[in-house]
Amino acid sequence: MKFIHLSDLHLGKRVNEFSMIEDQKFILKEILTIVKDAKPDGVIIAGDVYDKSVPSEDAMKLWDGFLISLAEKKIPVFAISGNHDSAIRFADHGELVDVTGIHLSPVYDGNVKKYAMTDEEGPVNIYLLPFIKPATVRAVFPDENINDYTDACRVAVEHMNVDTSERNILVAHQFVTGAQRCESEEVVVGGIDNVNASVFDAFDYVALGHIHGKQSIGRKEVRYCGTPLKYSFSEKDHKKSVTLVEIGKKGNVDISEVPLIPKHDLREVRGSYDEVTKKSNYENTDTNDYVHIVLTDENDIPDAVGKLRVIYPNLMKLSYDNKRTAMQKEVTDAEDVEKKSPIELFGEFYEMQNNQEMTDEQREFVQNLIESIWEV
Repeated sequence: MKFIHLSDLHLGKRVNEFSMIEDQKFILKEILTIVKDAKPDGVIIAGDVYDKSVPSEDAMKLWDGFLISLAEKKIPVFAISGNHDSAIRFADHGELVDVTGIHLSPVYDGNVKKYAMTDEEGPVNIYLLPFIKPATVRAVFPDENINDYTDACRVAVEHMNVDTSERNILVAHQFVTGAQRCESEEVVVGGIDNVNASVFDAFDYVALGHIHGKQSIGRKEVRYCGTPLKYSFSEKDHKKSVTLVEIGKKGNVDISEVPLIPKHDLREVRGSYDEVTKKSNYENTDTNDYVHIVLTDENDIPDAVGKLRVIYPNLMKLSYDNKRTAMQKEVTDAEDVEKKSPIELFGEFYEMQNNQEMTDEQREFVQNLIESIWEV
């Protein structure tokens, strides 16, 4: 039995104040093409469908359109809410859409929705566990010992009464200990949201969401498929894809990837202002990509963003990498202030801020400025 594993669509997301809705429309169409070619028995979506608990109208329309397209193809969908989703809003009309083959996780109440599909090898059971916190599970099972996220997931799994002689898939949205995070993910201070992968041992495949980089944890069958798009510059080197999972006989799971090509890539451009604006350096690249430009010039370029957007219209971020930014100095009380001239004090301040001394030209300019102020 074959499944496509997706997660973390984050519909409606803005990256550096750029709306990603058109890019998301583009990538969902590409995913529908992959679905058409791969002919899966079902599509799994492991949470964070939306970027906000109260999604925009555009985001809701995009999600509805995606589900309608899958329903028209008569491909079952198994989707859960993530930490960015409102579990109540996500599950709205869940029982109604069940009849169309679209299966959405309800608000967690101690009972986890289970759906069974059958092939020549027997049943494949799919469990939909939405994002949960210890307090959520503790409220349902007050007599259980639940101190952390691992305990919460352990108790939730124990109450599923999983038949380990059959083939079982868990769809979950948690941070499994050892996963590599990205800047675009929501981080809990101290790592208290960690879940030990051993609590999922009863399942043949664990379709995870929450982490934006594709990876397996502990064993290859405990897997994050990653986001379909890059949502931060910490993801600039990621190769985005959808995960294709084939469940054969009990214990036989084959995992592969189908690459995704975005409408606009998200990448970093580095060099001096002259280098990044030199035609020979950019003419063979897609200048419509979302870019973070890192300038190595020692002095700031006036109106750099405006000038660079003539070439790179989707410039998202500009920063400098030079002596001034290479090292931060601690600013302490000035010593022997009474014994130093204004130009000496300003020179010390400049060096602290820029990690280099003023040039002779800068020093002369400041000295003339000081003298003109004192004359007034």
